[in-house]
Amino acid sequence: MKKSNRIKKSYEFEALIHNGTKKTNKSFVVYVVPKKESEARIGVSLSKKIGIAVERNKIKRQIRMMCMELIPFSSYAYDAVIIARKDYLKESYDGNKKNLEKLLIKDTIK
Repeated sequence: MKKSNRIKKSYEFEALIHNGTKKTNKSFVVYVVPKKESEARIGVSLSKKIGIAVERNKIKRQIRMMCMELIPFSSYAYDAVIIARKDYLKESYDGNKKNLEKLLIKDTIK
């Protein structure tokens, strides 16, 4: 995922979380807001309860790869914050990708 498609600032995370629509499943919590810029942006957040820094960074990289495969950033209509839950560790990569797809693609279209 390109750096221009990432949300990095804490105030941007807070604004999305407070103003966004919340969608959940067992692996993720996703907040979405209609995008304001030309391309969609995604932010990834994890709790320290999930693991040590090395494990959290690995999970963030996996989630970014899932987003690259699932979302066409130029035509996707939302900015999103993705928060991984502890059950993320119990699922396989493909299972987590399907869970994320349900939240980002199928539930936001309704």
